[in-house]
Amino acid sequence: MNAWRIEFLGDAALLVRLGDRIDAPTNRRVHAWVAALWAQAPHWLTDITPAYASLALHVDAGRIGGDDPLGVARDWTEKLLSQDSNDAADDGARIVEIPVAYGGAHGPDLADVAAHARITIEDAIARHAAAEYSVAMLGFAPGFPYLLGLEALLAMPRLATPRARVAAGSVGIGGSQTGIYPNDGPGGWRLIGRTPLRLFDIGRDPPSLLQAGDRVRFVPIDSEGFDVTSASTR
Repeated sequence: MNAWRIEFLGDAALLVRLGDRIDAPTNRRVHAWVAALWAQAPHWLTDITPAYASLALHVDAGRIGGDDPLGVARDWTEKLLSQDSNDAADDGARIVEIPVAYGGAHGPDLADVAAHARITIEDAIARHAAAEYSVAMLGFAPGFPYLLGLEALLAMPRLATPRARVAAGSVGIGGSQTGIYPNDGPGGWRLIGRTPLRLFDIGRDPPSLLQAGDRVRFVPIDSEGFDVTSASTR
């Protein structure tokens, strides 16, 4: 069984740490534990926030009561996690297809990524779209998915100087990960394409198109397909 520890996070949350590395097996365990905790959630558990190798449990201390509400929350969490069967399977994860127009104005760094990997642009597109990714966590900006599963050949350092503006929907590579910018804003990842889908919409329930634990598949489209889909999502 993997080691874990629980820390107090302020006066209304606990942090469960499974490790300090970014790797798919640990992240799958994070999401398996999130599901297990929600399945037996007491009335005082208000939210759970997963990250790469940790998860934060947010509690309503007033609903717990007593002199040591966080202690009660910690004891409940320890008891539940101690029953872990070491089964981190995620066969029930939702699969979301994301259409992407690769290269050109939508992906100005695609040629550089291909050159860095010593492959053709067409091969870079095929390899990026062939993988199935997992949403390790959401962060940086509302709805920004950090995706694990990038082929090592396509990994590339971030830009030395970040762009002041990256268009919403841009798909980028940062180190060994890929991700999607949900809104216009600054960013330093290598841009290889763009999706016409809206990753974050405050008027939608839930606002984020992708959730931690989802599986993602990229589907290449051309510029015409991008324009058609973009128009239909406005």
